Amino acid sequence: MASRRAINPSRRVADGGSIPLVSSLHQKSRNSPLLSVALVILGAFLLIGYSFRGSGGFAGNKEAINIGRGVSCTSDVLQAIPILKKVYGDSMRKVLHVGPDSCAVVSKLLKEEDTEAWGVEPYDMEDADSSCKSLVRKSFVRVADIKFPLPYRPKSFSLVIVSDSLDYLSPKYLNKTLPDLARVSADGLVIFTGYPGQQRAKVSELAKFGRPAKLRSSSWWVRYFVQTGLEENETVMKKFEEASSKSSYKPSCQIFHVSS
Repeated sequence: MASRRAINPSRRVADGGSIPLVSSLHQKSRNSPLLSVALVILGAFLLIGYSFRGSGGFAGNKEAINIGRGVSCTSDVLQAIPILKKVYGDSMRKVLHVGPDSCAVVSKLLKEEDTEAWGVEPYDMEDADSSCKSLVRKSFVRVADIKFPLPYRPKSFSLVIVSDSLDYLSPKYLNKTLPDLARVSADGLVIFTGYPGQQRAKVSELAKFGRPAKLRSSSWWVRYFVQTGLEENETVMKKFEEASSKSSYKPSCQIFHVSS
Protein backbone atom coordinates (compact mmCIF):
# COMPACT_ATOMS: atom_id res chain seq x y z
CA MET A 1 0.00 0.00 0.00
CA ALA A 2 1.40 3.35 -0.97
CA SER A 3 1.42 6.20 1.52
CA ARG A 4 -0.64 9.30 1.22
CA ARG A 5 1.24 12.36 0.08
CA ALA A 6 -0.43 15.63 0.86
CA ILE A 7 0.39 18.22 -1.73
CA ASN A 8 0.20 21.74 -0.41
CA PRO A 9 1.78 24.03 -2.95
CA SER A 10 2.80 27.46 -1.69
CA ARG A 11 3.58 30.52 -3.67
CA ARG A 12 6.40 32.88 -2.98
CA VAL A 13 5.98 36.40 -4.20
CA ALA A 14 9.26 37.60 -5.58
CA ASP A 15 10.39 40.92 -4.19
CA GLY A 16 12.86 41.60 -6.95
CA GLY A 17 12.43 45.04 -8.39
CA SER A 18 10.64 46.36 -5.32
CA ILE A 19 13.52 48.57 -4.25
CA PRO A 20 13.72 50.47 -7.56
CA LEU A 21 9.95 51.01 -7.39
CA VAL A 22 10.15 52.44 -3.88
CA SER A 23 13.18 54.48 -4.86
CA SER A 24 11.38 55.90 -7.88
CA LEU A 25 8.36 56.78 -5.79
CA HIS A 26 10.63 58.42 -3.24
CA GLN A 27 12.22 60.61 -5.90
CA LYS A 28 8.82 61.77 -7.10
CA SER A 29 7.39 62.17 -3.62
CA ARG A 30 8.85 65.58 -2.93
CA ASN A 31 5.81 67.27 -4.44
CA SER A 32 3.24 64.73 -3.18
CA PRO A 33 4.55 62.75 -0.16
CA LEU A 34 1.11 61.59 0.97
CA LEU A 35 0.43 59.98 -2.43
CA SER A 36 3.74 58.09 -2.34
CA VAL A 37 3.13 56.78 1.17
CA ALA A 38 -0.37 55.67 0.23
CA LEU A 39 0.92 53.78 -2.83
CA VAL A 40 3.62 52.01 -0.81
CA ILE A 41 1.12 50.94 1.89
CA LEU A 42 -1.36 49.73 -0.72
CA GLY A 43 1.36 47.71 -2.46
CA ALA A 44 2.38 46.10 0.83
CA PHE A 45 -1.19 45.04 1.60
CA LEU A 46 -1.56 43.54 -1.88
CA LEU A 47 1.67 41.55 -1.54
CA ILE A 48 0.70 40.23 1.92
CA GLY A 49 -2.78 39.29 0.76
CA TYR A 50 -1.49 37.51 -2.34
CA SER A 51 1.11 35.45 -0.50
CA PHE A 52 -1.29 34.56 2.33
CA ARG A 53 -3.91 33.39 -0.14
CA GLY A 54 -1.35 31.25 -1.97
CA SER A 55 -0.30 29.55 1.25
CA GLY A 56 -3.88 28.54 2.01
CA GLY A 57 -4.04 30.73 5.09
CA PHE A 58 -7.76 31.31 4.78
CA ALA A 59 -8.76 27.64 4.42
CA GLY A 60 -11.00 26.31 7.18
CA ASN A 61 -10.78 22.89 8.82
CA LYS A 62 -13.52 21.36 6.69
CA GLU A 63 -11.87 22.60 3.50
CA ALA A 64 -8.52 21.21 4.61
CA ILE A 65 -10.02 17.76 5.01
CA ASN A 66 -11.50 17.95 1.51
CA ILE A 67 -8.31 19.03 -0.27
CA GLY A 68 -6.93 16.46 -2.71
CA ARG A 69 -9.78 14.01 -3.02
CA GLY A 70 -12.91 16.07 -3.52
CA VAL A 71 -15.73 15.56 -1.04
CA SER A 72 -14.70 13.81 2.18
CA CYS A 73 -17.27 12.00 4.31
CA THR A 74 -14.89 12.26 7.27
CA SER A 75 -15.84 15.91 7.73
CA ASP A 76 -19.48 14.78 7.93
CA VAL A 77 -18.57 12.25 10.63
CA LEU A 78 -16.84 14.89 12.74
CA GLN A 79 -19.87 17.18 12.57
CA ALA A 80 -22.30 14.34 13.23
CA ILE A 81 -20.74 13.09 16.48
CA PRO A 82 -22.95 15.20 18.82
CA ILE A 83 -26.05 14.12 16.88
CA LEU A 84 -25.00 10.47 16.95
CA LYS A 85 -24.58 10.69 20.73
CA LYS A 86 -28.13 12.00 21.10
CA VAL A 87 -29.57 9.32 18.83
CA TYR A 88 -27.59 6.27 19.93
CA GLY A 89 -27.14 7.12 23.60
CA ASP A 90 -25.32 4.31 25.42
CA SER A 91 -24.38 2.72 22.09
CA MET A 92 -21.83 5.52 21.68
CA ARG A 93 -19.87 4.39 24.73
CA LYS A 94 -17.56 2.07 22.78
CA VAL A 95 -17.04 3.10 19.15
CA LEU A 96 -14.89 1.88 16.29
CA HIS A 97 -14.27 4.18 13.33
CA VAL A 98 -13.06 2.67 10.07
CA GLY A 99 -11.69 4.87 7.32
CA PRO A 100 -9.10 7.45 6.29
CA ASP A 101 -8.43 10.26 8.78
CA SER A 102 -9.42 7.87 11.56
CA CYS A 103 -7.05 9.68 13.90
CA ALA A 104 -9.13 12.86 13.61
CA VAL A 105 -12.36 10.99 14.36
CA VAL A 106 -10.90 9.01 17.26
CA SER A 107 -9.35 12.14 18.76
CA LYS A 108 -12.71 13.91 18.79
CA LEU A 109 -14.56 10.88 20.14
CA LEU A 110 -12.07 10.51 23.01
CA LYS A 111 -12.87 14.08 24.06
CA GLU A 112 -16.53 13.15 24.48
CA GLU A 113 -17.69 12.24 27.96
CA ASP A 114 -18.12 8.50 28.70
CA THR A 115 -16.85 7.49 25.26
CA GLU A 116 -14.18 4.95 24.37
CA ALA A 117 -12.95 5.00 20.79
CA TRP A 118 -10.68 3.05 18.48
CA GLY A 119 -9.92 3.39 14.79
CA VAL A 120 -8.85 1.39 11.78
CA GLU A 121 -6.96 3.21 9.04
CA PRO A 122 -7.14 1.21 5.77
CA TYR A 123 -4.08 2.91 4.25
CA ASP A 124 -0.47 3.54 5.21
CA MET A 125 0.15 6.61 7.38
CA GLU A 126 3.79 7.48 6.81
CA ASP A 127 2.85 11.15 6.53
CA ALA A 128 0.81 11.17 9.77
CA ASP A 129 1.43 13.94 12.29
CA SER A 130 2.82 13.40 15.78
CA SER A 131 -0.58 13.24 17.51
CA CYS A 132 -1.78 10.58 15.06
CA LYS A 133 1.40 8.54 15.50
CA SER A 134 0.86 8.74 19.25
CA LEU A 135 -2.62 7.21 18.84
CA VAL A 136 -1.08 4.43 16.75
CA ARG A 137 1.62 3.74 19.36
CA LYS A 138 -1.05 3.54 22.07
CA SER A 139 -3.07 1.13 19.87
CA PHE A 140 -6.08 3.44 19.68
CA VAL A 141 -5.64 3.45 15.90
CA ARG A 142 -4.22 0.64 13.80
CA VAL A 143 -3.48 0.18 10.12
CA ALA A 144 -5.34 -2.83 8.69
CA ASP A 145 -6.48 -3.94 5.26
CA ILE A 146 -10.28 -4.07 5.55
CA LYS A 147 -10.46 -6.53 2.66
CA PHE A 148 -9.63 -9.14 5.28
CA PRO A 149 -11.34 -9.94 8.62
CA LEU A 150 -10.64 -7.41 11.36
CA PRO A 151 -8.69 -8.71 14.38
CA TYR A 152 -11.58 -8.21 16.81
CA ARG A 153 -13.95 -10.62 18.51
CA PRO A 154 -17.68 -10.55 17.68
CA LYS A 155 -19.52 -7.60 19.23
CA SER A 156 -16.30 -5.99 20.43
CA PHE A 157 -17.82 -2.53 19.93
CA SER A 158 -21.24 -1.11 20.59
CA LEU A 159 -21.20 0.92 17.37
CA VAL A 160 -19.08 0.91 14.20
CA ILE A 161 -18.80 4.04 12.04
CA VAL A 162 -17.30 3.66 8.57
CA SER A 163 -16.53 6.46 6.11
CA ASP A 164 -14.58 6.97 2.85
CA SER A 165 -13.77 3.25 2.63
CA LEU A 166 -16.57 1.16 1.15
CA ASP A 167 -16.65 3.35 -1.97
CA TYR A 168 -13.26 1.94 -2.97
CA LEU A 169 -14.15 -1.72 -2.55
CA SER A 170 -15.29 -3.89 -5.43
CA PRO A 171 -18.36 -6.10 -4.78
CA LYS A 172 -15.98 -9.06 -4.34
CA TYR A 173 -14.44 -7.50 -1.22
CA LEU A 174 -17.49 -5.54 -0.13
CA ASN A 175 -19.34 -8.85 0.28
CA LYS A 176 -16.74 -9.82 2.89
CA THR A 177 -15.98 -6.48 4.53
CA LEU A 178 -19.48 -5.26 5.33
CA PRO A 179 -20.62 -8.47 7.10
CA ASP A 180 -17.34 -8.42 9.04
CA LEU A 181 -18.01 -4.86 10.21
CA ALA A 182 -21.45 -5.99 11.34
CA ARG A 183 -19.82 -8.94 13.14
CA VAL A 184 -17.73 -6.73 15.45
CA SER A 185 -20.64 -4.39 16.24
CA ALA A 186 -23.23 -5.07 18.94
CA ASP A 187 -25.74 -2.29 18.16
CA GLY A 188 -25.24 -1.45 14.50
CA LEU A 189 -23.31 0.31 11.76
CA VAL A 190 -23.33 3.92 10.62
CA ILE A 191 -22.14 4.11 7.01
CA PHE A 192 -21.06 7.38 5.37
CA THR A 193 -20.70 7.02 1.61
CA GLY A 194 -20.53 9.38 -1.36
CA TYR A 195 -23.29 10.31 -3.76
CA PRO A 196 -23.03 9.30 -7.43
CA GLY A 197 -21.39 12.10 -9.38
CA GLN A 198 -19.30 13.44 -6.50
CA GLN A 199 -15.61 13.99 -7.08
CA ARG A 200 -13.57 11.54 -5.05
CA ALA A 201 -9.90 10.57 -5.39
CA LYS A 202 -7.70 12.21 -7.98
CA VAL A 203 -5.58 10.14 -10.35
CA SER A 204 -2.50 10.80 -8.21
CA GLU A 205 -4.18 9.08 -5.25
CA LEU A 206 -5.43 5.97 -7.01
CA ALA A 207 -2.28 4.13 -5.97
CA LYS A 208 -3.32 4.60 -2.34
CA PHE A 209 -6.94 3.54 -2.76
CA GLY A 210 -6.16 0.83 -5.32
CA ARG A 211 -9.07 1.69 -7.62
CA PRO A 212 -11.36 4.61 -8.47
CA ALA A 213 -14.32 5.22 -6.18
CA LYS A 214 -17.51 3.38 -7.09
CA LEU A 215 -20.23 5.75 -5.91
CA ARG A 216 -23.53 3.90 -5.54
CA SER A 217 -27.04 5.29 -5.26
CA SER A 218 -29.16 4.95 -2.14
CA SER A 219 -31.42 2.44 -3.92
CA TRP A 220 -28.36 0.31 -4.75
CA TRP A 221 -27.32 0.27 -1.10
CA VAL A 222 -30.81 -0.61 0.12
CA ARG A 223 -30.95 -3.58 -2.27
CA TYR A 224 -27.47 -4.62 -1.22
CA PHE A 225 -28.36 -4.58 2.47
CA VAL A 226 -31.33 -6.84 1.78
CA GLN A 227 -29.24 -9.24 -0.32
CA THR A 228 -26.59 -9.55 2.39
CA GLY A 229 -29.10 -10.05 5.19
CA LEU A 230 -28.61 -6.61 6.74
CA GLU A 231 -31.48 -4.30 7.64
CA GLU A 232 -31.69 -0.55 7.95
CA ASN A 233 -32.71 0.63 11.39
CA GLU A 234 -35.74 2.78 10.53
CA THR A 235 -36.28 3.92 14.12
CA VAL A 236 -32.76 5.29 14.37
CA MET A 237 -33.00 6.78 10.88
CA LYS A 238 -36.02 8.88 11.87
CA LYS A 239 -34.40 10.02 15.13
CA PHE A 240 -31.23 10.98 13.28
CA GLU A 241 -33.14 12.95 10.63
CA GLU A 242 -35.09 14.84 13.30
CA ALA A 243 -31.95 15.62 15.32
CA SER A 244 -30.10 16.69 12.16
CA SER A 245 -32.92 19.05 11.23
CA LYS A 246 -32.92 20.68 14.67
CA SER A 247 -29.13 21.08 14.52
CA SER A 248 -29.16 22.36 10.90
CA TYR A 249 -26.82 19.52 10.01
CA LYS A 250 -26.70 19.00 6.25
CA PRO A 251 -24.24 16.23 5.33
CA SER A 252 -22.58 16.13 1.93
CA CYS A 253 -22.58 12.31 1.94
CA GLN A 254 -25.20 9.58 2.23
CA ILE A 255 -25.71 8.15 5.71
CA PHE A 256 -27.12 4.69 6.41
CA HIS A 257 -28.00 3.21 9.80
CA VAL A 258 -27.78 -0.56 9.66
CA SER A 259 -28.68 -3.08 12.34
CA SER A 260 -25.94 -5.59 13.08
